Amino acid sequence: MGKVAFTAGRVNGFKCPADKKQAFLWDATAPGLGLRVTPNGKPAYVFQTVFEGKDLRITIGSPTAWSIKDAQEKARELQRQVDEGKDPREVKREREAEREAKRQQTQAEATTVGEAWTAYLVERRPHWGKRHYDDHLKMAKAGGEPAKSGPRRGKPTEPGPVHELLAQRLADLDTLRIEAWAAKHGKTRPTYARLCWRCLKAFLAWCAEHETFKAVTPAVNPAVSRKARESLGKPGVKSDALLREQLPAWFDAVRSINNPTIAAALQVMLLTGARPGEVLTLRWDDVNTQWLGLTIRDKVEGERTIPLTPYVQHLLNALPRRNEWVFTTGRTASMSAIAIKRRTQRAKDGAEPADVTNVGKAGHIAPPTRQHTDACRVAGISDLTLHGLRRSFRSLTEWLDIPAGVVAQIMGHKPSATAEKHYTVRPLDLLRVHHERIEAWILAQAGVPFDAKAEPGKLRVAA
Repeated sequence: MGKVAFTAGRVNGFKCPADKKQAFLWDATAPGLGLRVTPNGKPAYVFQTVFEGKDLRITIGSPTAWSIKDAQEKARELQRQVDEGKDPREVKREREAEREAKRQQTQAEATTVGEAWTAYLVERRPHWGKRHYDDHLKMAKAGGEPAKSGPRRGKPTEPGPVHELLAQRLADLDTLRIEAWAAKHGKTRPTYARLCWRCLKAFLAWCAEHETFKAVTPAVNPAVSRKARESLGKPGVKSDALLREQLPAWFDAVRSINNPTIAAALQVMLLTGARPGEVLTLRWDDVNTQWLGLTIRDKVEGERTIPLTPYVQHLLNALPRRNEWVFTTGRTASMSAIAIKRRTQRAKDGAEPADVTNVGKAGHIAPPTRQHTDACRVAGISDLTLHGLRRSFRSLTEWLDIPAGVVAQIMGHKPSATAEKHYTVRPLDLLRVHHERIEAWILAQAGVPFDAKAEPGKLRVAA
């Protein structure tokens, strides 16, 4: 069929004979423009030409979507590309790639810090411990919920320092913005702000390498700023630890606590040098009475085994086995907050046993900070934290000239020398020699009447 000038009537009236699979109507105005129809299919404008010695056919679109004028202009554009030696199909793919890149760039530029922060937590969670992950959630919380404990109990909680950055665009999080943020929080809560600042640096370093966010994240980490570091100040060196002469008063006050579980937990913290959380999460399965060992859930190495010394074993033997936890109140984690609050109040009024006052959400007791502070006040000791008991263990071993590697292995510190890392392996029985010596010396200095050679769990009468 020869070429004809396309009109609406000709286009709409063109049909494919029933004995053919397809039929074409060619336009006399625009070179290469045709209308392709099939017996059952919908008609479509096409462009047909020869490119590099081969037939080339490209579908333009349906006549219902393309006017004749637009289809002719598109055919002329495609012919110009062919005349310039370009493959219209490659030109189309390049344009689509450019549009997709522009769309992604626009989307990336609109990405907020909060969206990137959420993606960061999702990707990094398998590589973090629970505590580290919870810290990231906490520092980005909106606040406003009633505090459940501490001096602000019942009052609205404050937003996390990172929360105010979440709503702004990631592309706008530059050095000036972070320096202003650091100056603000450095005046009110510098210690916590320093932690958030370090986490923020790691977050932005991750963004700079992430395929989605690197396009809008500066190559130089905006959180790495001398001014921001100065605004947050240097962390103070903590030095709270028991002196040798304070041991009698401390043990007397702690052993007088009317909650035997808390009293035992505090003494175990001091005598093992373990972190408070490691002690409170001890399970009965972690206590090996056959080989006299304690398996500690270590935040550094995963777990470590230390000796079960005689006095610590005596303390644990005196505790009831109510559930899987060594230091438990017997109240399960399924108790509602209201039930816990009511039991706590009844305990204060004397209507409940004292061991319900430290119910932990996980089933073991919560950190007994208040009880320890009260005991220290009775003993005349100020500013001694729960972690200070761990520091006390390390400091008191200096009196006995215990090898530093032994103390580090008991406490779960990483080895600091090549020989310690790769060549020194101390079995449990060797650790026990030193650890029992440490325990016996501390008890002697404290005047605690305990005979390690007697049956475990029995006290001797002091002379």
